[in-house]
Amino acid sequence: MRIWGRPELWWRALIVAAGVTGLWAGDSRIVYYTTQSNLVVAGYFGAAVYWMIRRDSPAIAAPRLRGPVTAWILVTGLVAHFLLNDGANPLPGLVGGDPAEVLAERSTFLVHYVVPVMVLADWVMFGPRRVPAWRELPAWLLFPLGYALLSELRAALLPAATTRYPYFFLDPAGKGGTGVALWMLALGIGIYALGAALVGLDRALAKRPAAGEPRPGTAPAAAEKSL
Repeated sequence: MRIWGRPELWWRALIVAAGVTGLWAGDSRIVYYTTQSNLVVAGYFGAAVYWMIRRDSPAIAAPRLRGPVTAWILVTGLVAHFLLNDGANPLPGLVGGDPAEVLAERSTFLVHYVVPVMVLADWVMFGPRRVPAWRELPAWLLFPLGYALLSELRAALLPAATTRYPYFFLDPAGKGGTGVALWMLALGIGIYALGAALVGLDRALAKRPAAGEPRPGTAPAAAEKSL
């Protein structure tokens, strides 16, 4: 099968491996957006790898889902780094110290940094191009904002639940419901802007010729003469 020699296959298999390892080794309670977004990534790229092998083709299954999946996992990385970790360097905790703490740090590093960066790299390195449409961007907000709304509903219905508010910006204590709503609005705007940046990047990358193809404006005859 020719597919075994394609870098897309192996890169996407590594994405799945990184996500599953990170979830398995750490605190992967389903209440966390990190867990849910990494499960979505593992499921999507796991299915992609399966169908690539099954069809012996580098074409990814359900290409329209690739854009929102990429945006959702990037939200995980950006929120973790800038809002939860205040932009701190995540590398020092990966070595030395208590083995249990190091394992937890490595798990966090995989699901918050490695997987988002690998998925973004997949977006940059591989096609297909020009699949996501600008008009689809509002739909990309459904999962993260739906998660936030369901988290608020869960907190209201289960006040004694463990980890009642998974993230500080969902907790109305000190800022009230208006404060939470403003956080949701700000995150929604940020996610929309992130999606727009991904679509814009896709359009820019689509202008580049694929490997082995002549650049736009180069006549085939001229290309042959240069050989």
